[in-house]
Amino acid sequence: MPNFESEAHYLASLTPPSVAAGVGRRNFLKGAAGAGAALTLPGLLAACGGDDEGSSGGSGGAPTGTVSFGSNEAGGDVPQMRRDALVAAYEKESGLKVAVNAVDHNTFQENINNYLQGNPDDVFSWFAGYRMQFFAERGLIGDVSDVWPIDGVGEAFQKASTGSDGKQYFVPDSNYPWVVLYRKSFWDERGYTAPTTYDEMITLAQQMKTDGLNPFAFADKQGWPAMGTFDILNMRINGYDYHVSLMAGEEAWDSTEVKNVFDQWRELLEYAQPDALGRDWEEAAQSLVANKSGMYYLGLFAFEQFPEDERDDVGFFNFPEIDSSIGADAIDAPIDGYCMAADPDNEDAAKDFLKFIPSKEAADTLSEAGYPLIWANSNADLSSLQPIQQEAAEFIAQQSSIAQFLDRDTRPDFASTVMIPSIQEFIKNPDDVEGLTKKIEEQKKSIFV
Repeated sequence: MPNFESEAHYLASLTPPSVAAGVGRRNFLKGAAGAGAALTLPGLLAACGGDDEGSSGGSGGAPTGTVSFGSNEAGGDVPQMRRDALVAAYEKESGLKVAVNAVDHNTFQENINNYLQGNPDDVFSWFAGYRMQFFAERGLIGDVSDVWPIDGVGEAFQKASTGSDGKQYFVPDSNYPWVVLYRKSFWDERGYTAPTTYDEMITLAQQMKTDGLNPFAFADKQGWPAMGTFDILNMRINGYDYHVSLMAGEEAWDSTEVKNVFDQWRELLEYAQPDALGRDWEEAAQSLVANKSGMYYLGLFAFEQFPEDERDDVGFFNFPEIDSSIGADAIDAPIDGYCMAADPDNEDAAKDFLKFIPSKEAADTLSEAGYPLIWANSNADLSSLQPIQQEAAEFIAQQSSIAQFLDRDTRPDFASTVMIPSIQEFIKNPDDVEGLTKKIEEQKKSIFV
């Protein structure tokens, strides 16, 4: 979640790309609803970095000492417990120590520029996509090509971990799809069935509205959630290739194609939970839990908002096709994982840790501990995944095109300083698509130069 002003100033000061590879994240923009002053490194992330004592550098020998680990999970919730289990498993496996520097998602992302330019940890949480490439092209992330190939981690994941110079700068551990979630027993009670076309979905939404429900749970207080709706509508209306080109700055935002996306979204907003800008995604998810909303288009992670003994009652369906000539086989399925600092204090230990993270052994250990994810490693035991996760793993495998999410697939400054406020402006006033798209295009031209 970048700080608008500090990131814009940082980006303006960058020299042309010199190396290559990557960054991104579902929560990268979470909470970035207002501008802030440029941050200096002394602060929450200033003390990051490995301890020189006992570090092995980049000798290529057996790793020793301590590897420092910058984590974007803090707060005692399931992701933090999952991270702690990963660290414990690696320490037991390797005999090395891992020094965790845990910072909450919002703070970590807001400070990422200063963090990478200061004294970053040897290994840190990050994400595949354009942003991974963006920072690596500027020499701010380390080359981990010698960690690859990774047994059980396929070509698609390696491609997503690769920079424009052909080197790898990322290791994946898991991903998840964006889907339409619902409560199965509630739908059975009401006689609702999953739609296969957009028109069927609107008919269902109309029925839910008649039944006194919010057809779609909806929230955008944190800035990033509504980006997923733009992504899926654009891929359904204009296709995956157009979406990728648009994110790369190669298409005009005031084009007929983009206007059609916002026009379609305006219709969908009629069935969305009102006052979205004052609500975070967790609150919207709770309206689904409480049967006050009928559906929720979000990442699969939202099912964890249901009580543990009710999670088998959560179902999902793919956002349906709008144009039969384009179909519905493109989705957002962001890949989460880890990067290495450009100049780590303990390079050998960092690469050893990065080799362990996406392994079958790590995945199986975390699943057995009760923290299963849709792992990047195809050899991982899926039996401990919850039914909805097993179904999602199969669903992802069936798609022909996978996008990483708007805030990972485009420039970070464009996502934060242009798209967050533009989408929120659209949610407040969906009737001026002409003016909105013209303004976005003008700002895009000043950024994509």
